[in-house]
Amino acid sequence: MSTTTRRGLVLAAAGVALVATACGTTHENAPGGSAGAAPATQTACKGPGGKYTIGMSQANLGEPYRVRMDDDIRKAAAAVPQFTVHFADAAQDNSKQVEQVSTFLTQKIDLLIISPNEATPLTGVVKKAYDQGIPVLVLDRKVDGDGYTSFIGADNVDIGRQAGRYFKEHLLPQGGKIVELKGLAGSTPAKERADGFAEGIAGSGITIVGTADADWLRDKGQQQADALLKAHPDAQAIFSENDPMAEGARLAAQNAGKATLPIVGIDGLPVPEGGIKAVEAGRLSATFIYPTGGAEAVAAAKKLLIDCATVPKTQTLQTRQITKDNATQVYAELNQG
Repeated sequence: MSTTTRRGLVLAAAGVALVATACGTTHENAPGGSAGAAPATQTACKGPGGKYTIGMSQANLGEPYRVRMDDDIRKAAAAVPQFTVHFADAAQDNSKQVEQVSTFLTQKIDLLIISPNEATPLTGVVKKAYDQGIPVLVLDRKVDGDGYTSFIGADNVDIGRQAGRYFKEHLLPQGGKIVELKGLAGSTPAKERADGFAEGIAGSGITIVGTADADWLRDKGQQQADALLKAHPDAQAIFSENDPMAEGARLAAQNAGKATLPIVGIDGLPVPEGGIKAVEAGRLSATFIYPTGGAEAVAAAKKLLIDCATVPKTQTLQTRQITKDNATQVYAELNQG
């Protein structure tokens, strides 16, 4: 073989290698992959000229927060003509959500967005999608392991910690007894918010005298708060891990003759029936905004599918404390445009 021919073969091989790298045909966190970025599986990236089908698997639509999340995704995706989004509601059923995601895979979606009902039961099917080269965006609630492209959500431990500090510094600075409403036990925000709250009240003289799981739902929040207040009539406040449960707790407090009992929630949806308006009206003492991440998920999908770019493995969304002092202003800000 001549030197010229050998040099041509080497250059041709190098060109093939460069094309393969540019197309992103492997997970970037695989052995030999680049560090510091999400494993952006971009085999589906066809650029601006492509058409893409996205599957959105929602844990349930019984929570106003999740309805808003789907609405945010729908609104953001409408601005990207290349996207078609199909939505599925698991109705708090792990098996149903696994089946729905499996159906999406059979339908050959280009990208999966999922807000898992519970972490462990959904881990396998999420990893299955990821291992098939489908970019997976995990929204709000986590799965086990790292078999996904990017997690998008706020820091639930920090939100719980901020709520605990609010109790310690404003509601019960001298200490006191409180009860706590927790979310769905197998969902990561339930544990993380509880852990953060415990950190926030540490050393304050505040004692959690009773807890109950209310699965993020208003009606169950009322039922569980009713039982907690009967068991602990000396409770001086309620911490609820989301606003719908907190609103249910307000009804229970009123029925127990404790209409002014301080109650703090989390979510802060900027809608008429959301937590910000509940604070403004005085039903809640405070809430903490937990962004849905819907717009951010669509932006990440655009980067992966249209721009052929990478996204961070974790995208942490910012929260904000809402009290009577800023509720009206923040509500207006979040509803501009």
